[in-house]
Amino acid sequence: MKSKMHIKSIVIIAAIGIISLFFINMSLAANTGKINVETANLRETADENAKILEQLSMNEEVEVIEKTGDWYQVKAREITGYIRQDLITVSGEVDTNTTSNNETTEATVDTATENQENTSTREDTELGKRIIVEDTKLKIVPVINATDIIEVKKDEEVNVIEVMNGWACIEAQNTKGWIRKEKLQTEEQVKQEEQTTQEEQAEQEQTVSKTLYVNTATVRLRKEANTSSEIITTLSINTAVEVTEELDGWSKVKVNGQEGYISSSLLSTTKQETSRSSTVRTATNEQEATTTQQTQTTQTTTSTPSGKGSTVVATAQMYIGCKYVYGGTTPSGFDCSGFTSYVYKLHGVTLSRTAAGQYSNGVAVARSDLQPGDLVMFGKSGINHVAIYIGGGMIVHAANSSRGVTTDTITSGYYNTNYVGARRVI
Repeated sequence: MKSKMHIKSIVIIAAIGIISLFFINMSLAANTGKINVETANLRETADENAKILEQLSMNEEVEVIEKTGDWYQVKAREITGYIRQDLITVSGEVDTNTTSNNETTEATVDTATENQENTSTREDTELGKRIIVEDTKLKIVPVINATDIIEVKKDEEVNVIEVMNGWACIEAQNTKGWIRKEKLQTEEQVKQEEQTTQEEQAEQEQTVSKTLYVNTATVRLRKEANTSSEIITTLSINTAVEVTEELDGWSKVKVNGQEGYISSSLLSTTKQETSRSSTVRTATNEQEATTTQQTQTTQTTTSTPSGKGSTVVATAQMYIGCKYVYGGTTPSGFDCSGFTSYVYKLHGVTLSRTAAGQYSNGVAVARSDLQPGDLVMFGKSGINHVAIYIGGGMIVHAANSSRGVTTDTITSGYYNTNYVGARRVI
């Protein structure tokens, strides 16, 4: 009997202990809250001007630690910080911080130190002086649709003081604001990019000596490499010229004892076959030679694109002179694949967004079978550039930030050496 009573007592005591632990845990369990706005800033201290540690989204749950004035101290994504009370809906009662100001300050410093330790390694390499890579506007907060503050210009030097989720807080023109990190480069990155561009241009601008032929009814030989320069003479189709230099879409040539410049798109490696019953494109100047304008005459060039390919080429040439913008897909600024995608979309053809992706579009074309309108790809290690073939060994493309949309030859220089392949998509 005593043994049974003893066992019964043990069971009762154990049950009481379990129940007590349950209620103790319930009382000690942290309250939770949900963000009730689209974006809420988790700040380092209970201050509207404090550093932003993280941005929390609508309905995201956080652990509520305590209430300090108009702020809640919370833990979210393993980061402890403060959120204004009107930005969060809290379930249950929350302890109010009644510690002295000194104790609160010490706790805040401890929290800030902990957060800084978690992020210092990542941030240290991203802070300091940077260069703006294109004109853009500072945002009041790190959100795409946030209010613009001021505009910062390409090549402007700024100071990065904070980074978060792909955004950088910078100081520019005595103003602080947010900008996407990809809009910034270090001075070393800028120099490397300039060096790469110079190397590419050096290959393209290397001195050459070769014979080419005028591929258009009439072409103007100019004193300088621009369409407003003085006209030296006019050359007719199939006139042989000696090319001594190629520079930014222009060829420096010698012909009949004279020396001057001709747009490279108006020269071909072979003579053009002609007939008396067709039409030929007559270039009244180099800009007109890159549009759809044609003049009735007694000759025709077989290099003039026909059918759908001709309409694609004509459309592409209309955008010669547009500036190059990395990631650009409109006439306000193109990158190479953005340009080809835009042109083909106007003709009802959707291409992959990148140059490498476009190499899987359409069907493969041998270099010897290239036709106007074909996509041609280039690269030193993989595909990193795409252009539209014009004909006569010429391409039109968004070249780089210094040249914009222009024309080049693929029979010599950089694009000849780094030719990868071609695709027919129309």
